[in-house]
Order: sequence, then C-alpha cells, then structure tokens
Amino acid sequence: MNRRKACQLLGAAAVLPAVASAKSSHPRYVLSSAMYGDMPLDTVLGEVKKAGCEAIDIWRKVHATHREQITEMGDEPFRELLKKHHTTMAISTCYPLGPFGQDEEMAWVKKNGGYMTVCASGRMGEIDASGSEARSQVKAFFEKLKPHYELAEELGITMAIENHKKAMLSSPDSIRYFAELNPSKNVGIAFAPHHLYDAVEDIPKLIEDCGKENLPFIYFQEFHPSSKEKMAKEEELKQLPGFGTLDYEPILEALKKIEFDGLAEIFMHPVPRGIPMLDTAEEITAAINESRSYIGECLAKLS
Repeated sequence: MNRRKACQLLGAAAVLPAVASAKSSHPRYVLSSAMYGDMPLDTVLGEVKKAGCEAIDIWRKVHATHREQITEMGDEPFRELLKKHHTTMAISTCYPLGPFGQDEEMAWVKKNGGYMTVCASGRMGEIDASGSEARSQVKAFFEKLKPHYELAEELGITMAIENHKKAMLSSPDSIRYFAELNPSKNVGIAFAPHHLYDAVEDIPKLIEDCGKENLPFIYFQEFHPSSKEKMAKEEELKQLPGFGTLDYEPILEALKKIEFDGLAEIFMHPVPRGIPMLDTAEEITAAINESRSYIGECLAKLS
C-alpha cells in the first residue's frame, strides 16, 4: 500500500494520536497481549491506553506468555498491575482449552474483572462443512456446549467462538447456522475475516446475517501468507488494517448497519508464534495506531 510505508514504521517509536472520529462509530478496541509476545506483562499493560484501547486481552502460549506470567505472579499482583496502568482485563483468549474445557478459566476471568473468553470451536466432523452437514455440526456443537454456556450465563461471561479454518465454525454456512441456532445470549462469534479469505465478498453480508447479538468480538486482521511462513517484516505487517489490500469500508459499513457494540482487536501473527511482532513495545503500539488511523479514515468516509 503506497500510502503506508511499513518499512519506515519499523524504525518509528512515536505513538500516533487517537483517531478523531465520531464516538458513536468509533470501535471499542481491546489490545491483544499476543502482539507483544513474551514481553513482561507490566510493559504490555502500559501500552493499552497508548494504543487507544479500553482493556487488555490476555493470551497464553504459544502466542504469548502473559497468562502464564499471571499464574506465576498471582491474581492479586495482576490486579495491582491493572490498577497501576489504569486499565482492566476484558478477555482471556484460551485456544488450548477449547470451548468445552474453560469452565475454570471463565470463573478466573470473572474473578479478575473480565467478561469474555475467546477460542475456536474444534472439529465436529467434516472439515469446513456446508449445507445440511454444517447445520448438523452446529446443532451438535451447541448440545455439547450446553453445560458450559449455562455456566457462562451464571457467571455473566461471554463465550466468543472464532470462525477458524479446519474447524466446525468455519464456512459461511456454518456461521449463518451458528447465528440461527445459537441458544444463549452468552455465546457469540469471534468474527475473523482472515479465515474467510476464500469468501471475502461474503463478509459484509455475514456480519449483517449474524447481527450484533451474535457478534461480541471482531478481529481486524487480513489473511496473508506471512502468518504461516517466515517473511520480511514489511510482508508480515500486511496482515494489519491499512498495510495490506483488504478494503475495510464494506466491513465497517456492515458493522455500522447492525449497530455493532462489541470489541474490536487489531491483530496479526508473527512467525514464529510467541515472539513480539516488532522489536520494541513502542514500535508495536505505533503500528497498531497506524491501523487505527486507517480504520478511522474508512469510518469518516461512511459518515
């Protein structure tokens, strides 16, 4: 993207100002700790406000080490760090636990002031199913999830399930059936456009079909081969909004249409997993703010 010089950003440590856009249409951003890899949690929490985010999303291995850092330090010191940096935890992203193994994590999230978990659905049969097979898988998924979403309802926690390739929740059909059959207000989709790279034109309509009641969370990430294989940083950054080729205007227009009020996370995957996406916390935050600026520009065109 000519307007954005990723290579210049690699050496920039300045934090860009917040996007000047109407508050009503400005996304509620949450900061992914995975962007900072294995940096100290104290450092990462200090970047939440600088990145224009309202809260932190705590990630664990293999994508980061912050959940493990909290386990080592204890919950009370963790809460003291949150107070120190005038922020809160919103999410625990817990892919290794899966949707059926996070009962204790939901209780932990509640205890520490959060209100959401994020993970993928796992497999329920045929990969990337469509049609009646997709519907059957979604139905079976919710039947198995019942005791867990009942606990989520009791705790006041939202279970956000990511649409992810090679999983039950993957294809456009499975996403539509998920929204149609969803039995709980405490279950929703962690909407991932980067896993819909073979159905990009469907993304805005899928958002509308789901409605805000089924979309508590969205990733702002674009599919790029650099998420799977080692490439130059200039290529890796093309996963971020404004650095690649994905047009976010139709996505944001659809979110505006459904009056989306969930959380948005600017995100990318470095290779190998678990390292910081750039060398310093300042550079990482600057990249996130660059993407926020791009999102703000797109929103301004829609106003």
